[in-house]
Amino acid sequence: MANSSTGAVLLDADGTLVDSNYLHVDAWSRAFAEVGHPVDAWRIHRCIGMGSELLIPELLGDAAQAVGDRAKEIHSDLYGRAADRLRRLDGVPELVRSLRERGLRVVVSTSASPDELEHIEEVLDVDVDGITAAADVEDPKPAPDLVEAALDEAGVPADRAVFVGDSVWDVRSCRRAGVPCVGVLTGGISEADLTDAGAVAVYRSVAELHERLDDSPLAQLWAS
Repeated sequence: MANSSTGAVLLDADGTLVDSNYLHVDAWSRAFAEVGHPVDAWRIHRCIGMGSELLIPELLGDAAQAVGDRAKEIHSDLYGRAADRLRRLDGVPELVRSLRERGLRVVVSTSASPDELEHIEEVLDVDVDGITAAADVEDPKPAPDLVEAALDEAGVPADRAVFVGDSVWDVRSCRRAGVPCVGVLTGGISEADLTDAGAVAVYRSVAELHERLDDSPLAQLWAS
């Protein structure tokens, strides 16, 4: 049952907590080329954060049915080989610690597959209250399922949570779930794009968000 007095911050992983978006772009680019359907990297980048069930048909069109599964397998293999290049972005442990000191629950909400999630958890190495991922939901972003699963994990209603993410897919998913979304630029998406999608505020990184925490939209969670 949701606790109406407790607040929670829901954190995206790829591009928000870990510097992984361009590794995904490279892996998808090489995968699509290998199956005979090369896709421009800028188009791939614009789709990062969208679930692969939607990303593949968006980028491959009619060819998705024939080669999509194979492209997904190749991407997974290539990304796994590049996992040693993953790194946690600056400010992550400080932000998580400050949020928990303020009595908030912190849940990581990611579209990552089980294999990708394992790499993310190793790199993050922070103490959070829960993690929800692609395997926990039926529909990927921009559907609200992942955000709603994170709310359930945190045990709070939508009006007692704020999401932090780096993509327009995060923002759109949050809007459908009724949760305000704060954007960060570390995934490579512009402030204008995030704002146009509905982000309530945008910061350069979680490090900057941490520096300005008490003046951010997250402050409503412990001020009320």
